[in-house]
Amino acid sequence: MNRKFPILEYDPTRIAFIEPSKVIARLDMPEFCVISFFRDAIDKVVTKHSAKVLVTDYWEDGPHPIYEIQHCDKRLAFFHPGVGAPLAAGLLEKVIAYGCRKFMVCGGCGVLDKHMTVGSLLVVSSAVRDEGVSYHYLPPSREVFAHDLAVEALTNTLSNMSIPHHIGKTWTTDAPFRETPGRIAMRKKEGCLAVEMESAGMLAVAQFRGVTLGQILYGGDDLSCVEWDERSWQLRAAIREKLFWLCADAVLTV
Repeated sequence: MNRKFPILEYDPTRIAFIEPSKVIARLDMPEFCVISFFRDAIDKVVTKHSAKVLVTDYWEDGPHPIYEIQHCDKRLAFFHPGVGAPLAAGLLEKVIAYGCRKFMVCGGCGVLDKHMTVGSLLVVSSAVRDEGVSYHYLPPSREVFAHDLAVEALTNTLSNMSIPHHIGKTWTTDAPFRETPGRIAMRKKEGCLAVEMESAGMLAVAQFRGVTLGQILYGGDDLSCVEWDERSWQLRAAIREKLFWLCADAVLTV
């Protein structure tokens, strides 16, 4: 008997058994939200700007507080989404249910283009769906696309500040230790500039829930060469904090 692979058995039913809007109470949340994968940058923002905690979500890896500050006379929420598409998507679902509607995400990535130096910036236009989460939100397809308004907001913000950047495709995978030479070559051939673990899943959740979400990544370790080069990318604290504020500026323009 021929059967579909389970991950391809898309169910378009809108209401799930555990539906966020039914089980999560809506809160007095800002419309705008920055999602930052840089805990060091978040800690600095919390301390410097006396951020208040709106709500704390408790998962098995520990607490995930949702913070708020004032930015350009607007209320701005922000939080750390954990690592990996399942946790990031789950937290995004909850924050959407709480009431946030416009999101900008900043994170790091491995680079597949040798011209992308450490710290070079990539505005995500689409993500290859080589993970599992997105298939629970959208019918099977090769890519999921970022919201046009979010891409425009990010690129305009960067251009207005004369900051060089790329716009392009990323490869989202669940298994960083299974990025084989053959798979890397395949993704490079189809135009991927970067690789990370969450973008496709988060873009799919946003599309399914009808909210706006964009993402900017900064170039980290190098997978474009013969041997992996870690490039000490996680030590670039100045870049990481700057990306938080770039996202804060951009999300307010959506």
